[in-house]
Amino acid sequence: MVVEDAQKSAITEDQNPSRVANDNNDDEDLVRNPHPLENSWTFWFDNPSAKSKQTAWGSSIRPIYTFATVEEFWSIYNNIHHPSKLGVGADFHCFKHKIEPKWEDPICANGGKWTMTFQRGKSDTSWLYTLLAMIGEQFDHGDEICGAVVNVRSRQEKIAIWTKNASNEATQVSIGKQWKEFLDYNDTIGFIFHEDAKKLDRGAKNKYVV
Repeated sequence: MVVEDAQKSAITEDQNPSRVANDNNDDEDLVRNPHPLENSWTFWFDNPSAKSKQTAWGSSIRPIYTFATVEEFWSIYNNIHHPSKLGVGADFHCFKHKIEPKWEDPICANGGKWTMTFQRGKSDTSWLYTLLAMIGEQFDHGDEICGAVVNVRSRQEKIAIWTKNASNEATQVSIGKQWKEFLDYNDTIGFIFHEDAKKLDRGAKNKYVV
């Protein structure tokens, strides 16, 4: 399956810390020989209990952990709740280090996002493979990617990939098509400009579709 190939190519079996530990029977080897990622990444969490209508959008988002190696990624991923276990209203982000998951961030300001929709409790695997594809630099235009977010709502979960230059149609379409291939996702997905989302909220229309 495509998602299986994506995982293996993003983080290979000999890079998986548990596999290395089992083969070598030496946990210290992981500390001495970490596998660095091309970029550092930061997990951010927007706690639904901290949100309120009186609170400015984005003010409750907090950075949780920054990682720069394969081993650090698995260490944190294996010790955090996956989307199906998060409370309704939660937003969990993974963005390149020093890029905040906000429209106002200078790197995000002229960008947009691709979005996939899942039934409630059904996005865990797709969230993992999205992360692996991003941090494993599997996208042809990976430099254009800011990060990804999973939004947990009462009836569904959404995963979105944020990009830098929304007006570059060829690049955005390439990212959208590759993402669908990595996840073996068959439904149509759309790309919305952040600028449109700010002005029109839920009235914003897809500019690109794949």
